[in-house]
Amino acid sequence: MVAAASSPNDAPHIPVLLRPLLVACAPVSGRWLDGTFGAGGYTRGLIDDGADVVYGVDRDPLAFDMAAPWVGEYGDKIKLVEGTFSALDTYADDLDGVVLDLGVSSMQLDLAERGFSFMRDGPLDMRMSQSGPSAADIVNNADETALANILYDFGEERASRRIARAIVKARPLNTTLELAAVIESCLPRPKPNQSHPATRSFQAIRIAVNDEYGELAEGLMAAERALKPGGLLAVVSFHSVEDRMVKRFMQERA
Repeated sequence: MVAAASSPNDAPHIPVLLRPLLVACAPVSGRWLDGTFGAGGYTRGLIDDGADVVYGVDRDPLAFDMAAPWVGEYGDKIKLVEGTFSALDTYADDLDGVVLDLGVSSMQLDLAERGFSFMRDGPLDMRMSQSGPSAADIVNNADETALANILYDFGEERASRRIARAIVKARPLNTTLELAAVIESCLPRPKPNQSHPATRSFQAIRIAVNDEYGELAEGLMAAERALKPGGLLAVVSFHSVEDRMVKRFMQERA
């Protein structure tokens, strides 16, 4: 069985769909894997609702630093794994359930030095794993066509060519606010209640930096291999492309 849901922006450190997810997966029991451990909200919720053990997987070392003060309270019920959920079937098998909460977490957005937010000045980083090529590498080294493709394919940004041209002209760009200003200069001033002009572009660059679509495709297949017959896969998505990927995966196995 596969369950999928779409989510608005998460409240800080509290998964907004935790309770609906637990209701949909009830009764929770046995062995689970939380492929996007983050602040630990789903992992704790699963254990509190009856899971015997949860493997908490995350590629961001910060997640485990933040969990250090409380994770010991759960003893052997939580097993932390630093890695990507695309390889989750190498961390555990014969699972009763897998949970994936896609996208960037509030703890990453809140730290300016991680470079995820266009609202806080910081280095152009955006690396969830804190290793490998950064957003600055893409922004300053990709050619105009490649940049435009990233913005359009990953962010569904209709002004992708105009923005890519402006980015190339403004290079080098080193901070989030520098990049946001270039993007804003290419687009009309937003109307009340509209999203920030840089939203789609920052999302697209983050997805490219972290290969999020590739991770999702591989992660869904890894979950299928790791789940026992009748096991549950719960995916919380915000981005429309990810939502379509998950639904297509489900339909092909219906």
